[in-house]
Amino acid sequence: MKKELRYIVGTIAALVLSSAPCVESSAQQDPSFTHFWMVETEFNPAAAGNSELLRGIGVYNAQLAGYKNSPKTMLISADMPLFFVGPQHGVGAYFMSDDAGFFSLKNFAVQYAHHRKLFSGTLSVGLQVDLLNQSFDGGKLNLEDSDDQAFSTGTMDGSKIDVSFGLAYKWRDLRVAASVKHITAPTILLGETNEMSIKRSYYFTAGYNIKLKNPLFTIHPDVFWMFDGVDSKAYIHSRLQYDNGEKMMFGGLSYSPSASAAIIVGGRFHGVVLSYSYEAFTSGAGLGNGNHEVVVSYQTPLNLYKKGRNRHKSVRLL
Repeated sequence: MKKELRYIVGTIAALVLSSAPCVESSAQQDPSFTHFWMVETEFNPAAAGNSELLRGIGVYNAQLAGYKNSPKTMLISADMPLFFVGPQHGVGAYFMSDDAGFFSLKNFAVQYAHHRKLFSGTLSVGLQVDLLNQSFDGGKLNLEDSDDQAFSTGTMDGSKIDVSFGLAYKWRDLRVAASVKHITAPTILLGETNEMSIKRSYYFTAGYNIKLKNPLFTIHPDVFWMFDGVDSKAYIHSRLQYDNGEKMMFGGLSYSPSASAAIIVGGRFHGVVLSYSYEAFTSGAGLGNGNHEVVVSYQTPLNLYKKGRNRHKSVRLL
């Protein structure tokens, strides 16, 4: 239901922007992904380079199926450790395009993370610099009178630099993390007179790997929570995973209190991890107008210390 509100609010804001000579509005809320445990670097830079892997991932999320101009989000990200500097350093980058109604937010981010041993675990601290571009496409407005001068049918856009920060701690099979996106809460000028405010967003995640008597199976419960000062979004997730050499499959369920429920299935095929989820709303939009999400991921170990040896093979999805 929260993503449905993103679309409705975005549409209302579009009408306000188009009809007023000078107005300040709030941009759409940051998107949340059903596969949040696979895209940690999108909301927490501390996750960049936190393993000995070069990781790449692509995500496509189509929300509110069946609605015209419904929100759609695309994410492409990559991260890796910096062995030539030291195993405690990591870098990452991602590009995200989030379209909601008449608005489109593009986010290009570069990340640095420092990982160090603390007590019997690992503490990670990450910093991210974002280039945000917010645009409004008045050409999508469906007006009975196309010559109505009160509504703009052109495109307005503006950009701003932003900063994000994150912390994470891993101890054995337990992981906890917290982060803040849009620390500067920038205001982006659209055209010459209209302004869009980006809200500061807070994130918290936690997860645990439960080992079963059969070593081929593990259970992975995770929680996700985000808050932008006004609204919040939460997921309670658990999946069963099967690992047997190069073979890996998983399936799970997620629940967002008072909002939605999702089913997730995936596995590794020829070294590439593919996963799909369907998130159905428990009220409002209805079961048939939910969100489809597809994830493609590849990761390979890096070993720059051994000359001529950078073996490429798939590894276990955490």
